[in-house]
Amino acid sequence: MTVYKAFRNFIIALAVVGIIVTGSLIGFSVYKIYDYTQNSQYVVSKLGSSGEEVKNIQKKLSSLGFYNGSVDGVYGNGTKSAVKAFQKSCGITADGICGKTTLLYLGLSSGSSSNNTEYSNSDVELLAKVISAEARGESYEGQVAVGAVILNRVKHPSFPDSISGVVYQKGAFSCVNDSNWYAAVADSSKRAAIDALNGWDPSGGAIYYFNASKTSDTFMHSRQVIKTIGNHKFCI
Repeated sequence: MTVYKAFRNFIIALAVVGIIVTGSLIGFSVYKIYDYTQNSQYVVSKLGSSGEEVKNIQKKLSSLGFYNGSVDGVYGNGTKSAVKAFQKSCGITADGICGKTTLLYLGLSSGSSSNNTEYSNSDVELLAKVISAEARGESYEGQVAVGAVILNRVKHPSFPDSISGVVYQKGAFSCVNDSNWYAAVADSSKRAAIDALNGWDPSGGAIYYFNASKTSDTFMHSRQVIKTIGNHKFCI
């Protein structure tokens, strides 16, 4: 490490410590930290924090079935435990601190008071179940892409306007009638469902996908392929 880099890192460390100390002195336990490596700001909420951001976290955790306490905007032990349980379910660091990554998985914009309640906990579970059954053995990107196709159908006028409607539409997904449907849902599929719900669409907007080696369906093979991920061709 050069003398310049060492000096720069020392200055950055002092700046971060200064922000944290200043925030605590004026009574704030929810504070903004500048991420020098990603050139972005994000909110950190943790035990002892309070305010609108904490309320949004509690509301989201409650809608997902992880929190059953009061939505009072106070980050107590109950909220911390709920955050840790959610983090464990997503396979991310379970420290009970709601930082940038956890906010992303919750679908909450960093530093924002917006809260997406478009989908219920049962929707998330169903989406994960389909991904697990349909994309077992595929890469993580491929799993998210399958979830994205389902969500793209929900928004498309030619398909039902709910996740359950799309999944259980007659003939849409063969997995609902085979043994894979009753297999344990893979942890990666749960994370993939959340990433898809948070807006990641590796499929590029596809509304169909198929495994060319497993289907001879004329309709599927006639669709315009816009992306291939693993064994799946994604189409419009």
